[in-house]
Amino acid sequence: MSKLRLSLGCWNYDRTRGLLEGRIQPDGIDLTYLNMPVEETFFRMLRHREFDVAEMSLSSYTVSLFKEQKRFIAIPVFPSRFFRHSCIYVNASAGIREPKDLIGRKVGNPEYQMTAPVWIRGILQDEYGVPADSVTYYTGGEEEPGRPEKLKLDLPPRIKVQPIGERDTLAAMLRDGGIDALYTARMPSTYRTGGGKVKRLFENYMEVEQAYYRKTKIFPIMHTVAIRRSLYEEHPWVAMSLYKAFVQAQRETYDDLYVTAALKAMLPWLTKHVEDARALMGDDFWPYGFAPNRETLATFLRYHHEQGLSKRLLAPEELFAPETMESFKI
Repeated sequence: MSKLRLSLGCWNYDRTRGLLEGRIQPDGIDLTYLNMPVEETFFRMLRHREFDVAEMSLSSYTVSLFKEQKRFIAIPVFPSRFFRHSCIYVNASAGIREPKDLIGRKVGNPEYQMTAPVWIRGILQDEYGVPADSVTYYTGGEEEPGRPEKLKLDLPPRIKVQPIGERDTLAAMLRDGGIDALYTARMPSTYRTGGGKVKRLFENYMEVEQAYYRKTKIFPIMHTVAIRRSLYEEHPWVAMSLYKAFVQAQRETYDDLYVTAALKAMLPWLTKHVEDARALMGDDFWPYGFAPNRETLATFLRYHHEQGLSKRLLAPEELFAPETMESFKI
C-alpha cells in the first residue's frame, strides 16, 4: 500500500533533524520536509495554505481559531520555545531603566499578534506591573519596510496599534528614537551596529529568566505544528502519526546533546549547559505533549485574551487534535 505523501514546512532545528534527513518517517506518511525560516513558513501557510503541515506561530494559530472557517488544527509539538526577557530592546537615551519606565511609551512590534510580543506583554504585566494597554504599539518591518500583519485583527479600542511609515523599519526607528522600545523575536541589527544607541532592558537576562522559571515553571512556547484541517478531517490518523515522529526526532536530540565522546553542537561547554538545564528544569526540559504543557498554554491563552487577540478565553484543550492529548496504555 502506498504511503500518504505530505509536505512539511519547518526550519532546520536539531530537534527535527531526523525528519529533515529522512531517517525518521511518520507511520504511513511519505514526508517532504521544506526547510525555510519561520517568517517564510508562517506567511506561506497562513496566507496561502501551501503545505499540508507546518510549523506555526502559536499566536497566529490561536487567532485563526476565531475565523469563520477554521483552516488548521494543531498537535502538541513545540519546535520553538524561548525565554523572552532578552528580547526587550530600548533606546539608550529614552530613560528606560526598569520595566515601569515603559508605561506611556512608543513600543515597536513587527506584528502585534506575534507570539514573542504576546509573551513579553504578558510577562511585563504579570511580573512588573506594566499593563498591556499602557503603551502605544507601532507595527511594521523590523529590517525591511512593508511588513503587514499576516492575519486581519479586530482589536478593542483600548489597545492602541498603528503602522509605521511605508519606508521605515523598526530597527532604525529604535536607534534613532522614533520608538522608545522594541518587543521582538529577532535581535534587531541596530543592537549590534548602533554604536550603543540600542540596549537590552535586561542585560543580565539569563539570571532574570532563570528566576522567572523558578517562580512560574513556565518555559514559554513560541511555535506549534499545524495541519490543514481538511487533510486532518479526511485522514485523522495523521495527527498521531506526526506527533509520534516529532517526539522520536526530539528524543534523538536529547541523546545527542549529552554525548561526551565528541561534541555534536559547537558549544565548548555543551555538557555543562545540559547539566545546568536539567538541574533547573528536569530531564525533559523541552517537553512535548499536552499534559506537561497545560499550565504554560493556559497562561499564554490568558495573555492572548487580555491583549484583545482572542474573542473569548480558550481552554488549552481546544487547541489540539483530541487524538494527540492521550495515549494507550499496556
